[in-house]
This record gives sequence, C-alpha cells and structure tokens, in this order.
Amino acid sequence: METVSPTTPDRVSVHAPAKPLSQRNWMRTPLYHVLVAGFGFVMLYPILWLFASSFKGRDEIWTNISSLIPQNFTIENYVNGWRGFGGLTFTTFYANSFFYAGAATLLTVLASAVVAYGFARIRFAGRNILFACMLATLMLPVQVQIIPQYIVFSKLGWINTFLPLLLPRIGGQAFFIFMIMQFIRGIPKDLDEAAEMDGCGKGNIFFRIILPQITPALITAAIFSFYWTWEDFLTPLIYLNEPKLYTVSLALRAFSDPSGQTDWGAIFAMSSLSL
Repeated sequence: METVSPTTPDRVSVHAPAKPLSQRNWMRTPLYHVLVAGFGFVMLYPILWLFASSFKGRDEIWTNISSLIPQNFTIENYVNGWRGFGGLTFTTFYANSFFYAGAATLLTVLASAVVAYGFARIRFAGRNILFACMLATLMLPVQVQIIPQYIVFSKLGWINTFLPLLLPRIGGQAFFIFMIMQFIRGIPKDLDEAAEMDGCGKGNIFFRIILPQITPALITAAIFSFYWTWEDFLTPLIYLNEPKLYTVSLALRAFSDPSGQTDWGAIFAMSSLSL
C-alpha cells in the first residue's frame, strides 16, 4: 500500500521589483547628482534670495538683484523692521502670532482627539451620519464659510478679538479627526474591555490607554496645525482690525505702502525671521 507523504509548497518570497541595471548605474553617475543638486538649488533660490536681500542696503536690493552675496553687508533692515510701525514693535506681532498659533493648535489637537475617539470607539445613534457630515466638510471651500461665520461673529460682537479665530477650533478639524481615528482603530479593543472590567469609564480609558498610544498622531497633528495657523493670513485679515492685534502676516502686509514708499529691506528681514 502506497503512502502519500504531504508535500509542502515552496516558500515564495515577495520582494519589491529591482530597478533595472541601467537605471541604477545612471543614478550613480556624477551628472545625476549635479542635476539633482541644480534642481534643489532652483527650488531654494527664492528663499536664499530673500535671506540674502535682507542684508543688502535699500538701493542695492534692486541694483544687485541677481547676486546672493551682499556687496555692503548690513543689519539695518532688521533693526528698522523690528521697530514696526504705529508705535508697535514686532515683539507685539510675534506675541500675537504665538498666542494665536499655540492656542489654536492646543484646541485643535485636543478636540480632534476626543471627537476621533468618539467616532472610533463609542456606538451611538446617528454616528455614521455625523461621520459622513464631518467628512463632507473636507470638500467645503473655505470661501463658502467666510460670510456666514462673519455675520454670526459680528452679531455676537466678537469682531476685532481672537474669539472668531479660536472658537471654531473647539470642534476639531475634519482632517485631523480622520487621521487620529485611523490610529485609534489600530489599537486592540481588548485593552478597552480589560480596562472596563477593572472599573474604568470612557474618560479614563481615553486618557490612560488611548491617548498614550496615539502620541505620534497627536504630534503630527500639532506640527501641521501650528504651521498652518502661523501661515494663516485670511482669517486674521477678516476679524482683526486694530494693529495691536495684528499677527506677523498682517504686520508684513502693513509694511507695503501703496504710495510707493515700501521699505523692502525691512519686509525681507522680517519675512526671513518669520520663516
């Protein structure tokens, strides 16, 4: 009687397709590195020119426009720029920007984490509908929201304050909510169930178990939120009218004089610092 011994299939290894030999050889050539370095220099040239021009004299900026090396090195533009205008120095504008960006980032990250936890872990009526509405806001242009928001905040008497800039962050932002949700869904639910057996409520589970696990997502959200808020120009322009409340972006715009007396050196110097 013949016995049939089970055969084990050959182990198949899956690897990423190797690059063609000609392509790998091309990437090792000096010409390839020269082209990549040249492309990188072209991309960085506007920033380098801005930084170099901040150390040029007022007349040299446009007479020596193509050079990245100042003929007469000076820091006068930084001194004049920091003096600001209207009796307000750039210390005030930077303080406003740090307050706005810091507070908005804190509110956005915390609120987004709480909302993401609710969508990912808590079952409640209408959850899918609310989640779809939240995702729909990603496709809603900012320009559509400006007029209704301005009317509401104007009726409340909040124009020329930071409240219209910060209060909308209390609900979180759809992009960060969706991103943090993916991190939370990757955490095993067994941890939640074990914590519930030990008597933990939803709040303790969130702060003691979920929050430490999603630290990378929170850091990512904080970095992007701070950067986007620091670069925000339109929202402060709409709601902030007094120069003492200006952020750095609004203060830089105030340096531009329509009559033609713009101090470009000061603008370049303060723009370099704001980067």
